[in-house]
Amino acid sequence: MIEEMTLEAALADAHLAVREYDDALSWLDRARQGPMAPLSAEVWVTNPTHSHVLLVKHRVRGWVPPGGKVEAGETPRQAAVRELGEETGLRGELLARPAAVAVRSYRSDWSATLGLSYAAVIDSELPLGGESGQPPRWFHLGEEWESAFPADRERIRAHVRLLTARESVAR
Repeated sequence: MIEEMTLEAALADAHLAVREYDDALSWLDRARQGPMAPLSAEVWVTNPTHSHVLLVKHRVRGWVPPGGKVEAGETPRQAAVRELGEETGLRGELLARPAAVAVRSYRSDWSATLGLSYAAVIDSELPLGGESGQPPRWFHLGEEWESAFPADRERIRAHVRLLTARESVAR
């Protein structure tokens, strides 16, 4: 069962997310009525010129953003930072607003879970590390990548375009 502190942080970030997919907020309202499945958190990492995105090669899911399960005692934001470090060897500050909230099942025999996607801008020249057998790689934003979640390509690209537009307006 998800701890109250974790659930409250997830609710707050879900409502702050720039985009909602899969009717995630309604799903979350229904899911809160009973024991909830684990939460997931990931990071959509782009470089300062917004030309590349950082992905990790998962053994089953293909190329995916660094991320994973929110562990006991941590918020989704804390989990995203932890997973980023574990899977890429990088440290970075997450942007204030989560990029997205979505619902998905990570395996056909698992129930759906709420996932929060955070965003970070990190220098692509920094050396990559990470977990053995799960290499990280920078992809040009226009490049295709194989993933169990093909809709993520356009979701990530749309968010990077939004970041680029916001920076242009701020100048």
